[in-house]
Amino acid sequence: MVPSWVIVVLVVPFLAGVSVPLSLQYLPLIVSAVLLGLPHGAVDHLAVARARGREPTYRAIARVVALYGVVGGAYAVAWFLAPALAFVVFILVTWFHWGQGDLYALVALAGVDHLESVPQRLATVAVRGGLPMLVPLLSFPEWYRRVATDLVGLFAPTAVTALQWAFRPQVRAALAIGYGVLVVAVLVVGYARADSVRPWLLDAGETVGLIAYFALVPPVVAIGFYFCLWHSLRHVVRLLAVDDTAVTAIEAGDVRTAFLQFARDAAPLTLVSLALLGGLSLVVPNRPETVPEAVALYLVFIAVVTLPHVVVVTVMDREQSVWS
Repeated sequence: MVPSWVIVVLVVPFLAGVSVPLSLQYLPLIVSAVLLGLPHGAVDHLAVARARGREPTYRAIARVVALYGVVGGAYAVAWFLAPALAFVVFILVTWFHWGQGDLYALVALAGVDHLESVPQRLATVAVRGGLPMLVPLLSFPEWYRRVATDLVGLFAPTAVTALQWAFRPQVRAALAIGYGVLVVAVLVVGYARADSVRPWLLDAGETVGLIAYFALVPPVVAIGFYFCLWHSLRHVVRLLAVDDTAVTAIEAGDVRTAFLQFARDAAPLTLVSLALLGGLSLVVPNRPETVPEAVALYLVFIAVVTLPHVVVVTVMDREQSVWS
């Protein structure tokens, strides 16, 4: 797994005043369509059965396909009917899911011992998910507004006015204070309950480092790299850990074969997803004409598939006792 500092070190150039052309800022998100980002959820049809120690059956695969069709389909319709509300749901679901992914990494991969209770783990999910979803709003409100406008504008440009309350200085100030108190409380309680300081230092170091990362790196760049190299890669590691073929390869020192196995598993539904993305581009009321608008369409599609993906990952959490 890519070490934490690989992401956090991206802060350094921006501290030095480096600026990135707008055309390049969207590149990491574009690349995520085929590299880890979209593919990391394309193994959901196999993931739950493997987490239970079983081989996926056609019935199990059909259940996941039905889940995506019903839940994802209903959410896709919501974007057409109430795009501003759908955008808020996207932020909240992604907040939970990205925090959920970090909780698994802390508990199962890092082996932390200071997250002793369910309330602590819920608070950790809130803190970790808030790093990519809230900190950019506090540091780059105009960028956040621009992305919201691009997404909602694909369906109803005037609907974005329903989101303007979130960009008011007093609202952002209240969110900053509340989130800051939560971060401090989670880290202090964790320190008090830690049997070993080193895992707590990892948790605290990642949290503080990511706060700096999302506060200083332009949001589109920051989210693009985080999506691929932090969230998605960690989830891929989780998938490899429940795949007997991949585990055997890793135990033999053949990591390349393990990742090739993941790529083979993910390829069919990644291609299906790209085809569906193309279909979505034909039916949105305002077809994208610029790179930001095309990326906005991609993010809408990511939103649609994230909701059923969260259901799958939540079942995996239960099977793997993440909340125990």
